[in-house]
Amino acid sequence: MFQRNAFLYGACCGTLCALLTMVAPAIAQTRLPQSDDGILVENCMVRYINKTKVPAESQGKLTELMVEEGMAIKAGDVIAVVDDKPARLALDVKKAEELEAKLNAQNDVNKRDAVNSERIAAAEAQTYKELHEKGATPYLEMKKKQLEAERAQLRIELADLNEDTALAVYMGKQAASKMAEYDIEMRTIRAEFDAFVEKRIAQLGEWVQPGSPIVELVQMDRIRVEGFIDAINYAGQVRKGSPVVVTVIVGGTRDNPVTKRFETTIDYVSTELDLKHRHRIWVSIPNEPVGDGWLIKPGMEASMRILPGDARPDGLF
Repeated sequence: MFQRNAFLYGACCGTLCALLTMVAPAIAQTRLPQSDDGILVENCMVRYINKTKVPAESQGKLTELMVEEGMAIKAGDVIAVVDDKPARLALDVKKAEELEAKLNAQNDVNKRDAVNSERIAAAEAQTYKELHEKGATPYLEMKKKQLEAERAQLRIELADLNEDTALAVYMGKQAASKMAEYDIEMRTIRAEFDAFVEKRIAQLGEWVQPGSPIVELVQMDRIRVEGFIDAINYAGQVRKGSPVVVTVIVGGTRDNPVTKRFETTIDYVSTELDLKHRHRIWVSIPNEPVGDGWLIKPGMEASMRILPGDARPDGLF
């Protein structure tokens, strides 16, 4: 009896130890304590925030091209102009049609004539009614005048309807004029943000179609540093808004690099994992002009150190 109980006790202890051995690594991998210096994210890369090929929005010949490769431009600066003569002629036609519709909408002659005719018809109908009551005119003549008075009232309603229709036509012509003005505006291509002209694609005098790329612009006053962090080992320890120190290698040699340091916060933590069970994170940092170029360029290497902070269960991962 004693041997059997000892055997069962030993078997239970062995099974429990085996389970603890299997579970312990899984628990340990859910979250690693961060060091006093924070979480180091190496092999980060500097990338563009905005890099776009600016297209033409209307077809026509490129009559003006205001930029060259290497230029720095501001938001709202004119990049190019597509021939707008046909659009301006179309606008002149739309404006003339709008004026015609406006005059028709303001014309109340028919309404005033209908009102006067109704007054006369009503007076005649009343006179013939009185004459019929005295036996001086037959019933048919009286009834005819009454119907003419009702017809005059219908003419007033028709005049009101025509005025409303003319007003609706005028509003439509106004919209057509605004569309023609917008077509002219679309032929003036402007920069959407402060940018550096990376590449000029179209040439002066070239015929372009809607969607044809004119220039390639990149934003250089602010850039992005992007990296990856293990989603298992640092679960719940990194989230948007976490403080971070970014170090960018801006020159020097591999053995003696020159670096630039920035203090900022995490702007983005992806919800999707890559094949290595990592989240993509990135921060944006200001850039500095140096001569005709910029201190930090896309493609440079960088690292991020996410500073210690209280991990919260509602973190993005």
